[in-house]
Amino acid sequence: MYSVPRCGVNAYARVGLETGVIAASPHKLVLMLFEGARIALASALTHTRSGQIAARGEAISKAIAIINSGLQASLDIKAGGELAQQLNALYEYMGRRLLQANVHDKPEYIEEVSGLLGELHEAWEAIGSFTQSGGEGEMISSVTHDGIANLKKA
Repeated sequence: MYSVPRCGVNAYARVGLETGVIAASPHKLVLMLFEGARIALASALTHTRSGQIAARGEAISKAIAIINSGLQASLDIKAGGELAQQLNALYEYMGRRLLQANVHDKPEYIEEVSGLLGELHEAWEAIGSFTQSGGEGEMISSVTHDGIANLKKA
């Protein structure tokens, strides 16, 4: 009988997301980027399986944008040293692989990138848990994403 207009629901969701972004720490923002890219890739796989080529392309483009303009752009190559350079190269690889997945209809490439993002997401979560617990030990890294510096080894 009564239905909530779709635009109202979307506006409410946007406000929630914007509030989450504003309140998030730099570490949490990077986690949100990983999650957003993986959601876009899951959507791309769904569209691939259902033969929705245009929707697949949009989802892949969204994932590439998150990887390039979010994750890769937040690296501080100069301060992050070798680790940041390796992440930069990995993000470039992911972007190329997703382009190939879209052009050549290769869902296995999408799955590969999603798996890589999953591993990075887990590692980034572990870093957050470690730094929040105040772990001590020798230094293992410098700046990687968004100015997170001098991470310590467990």
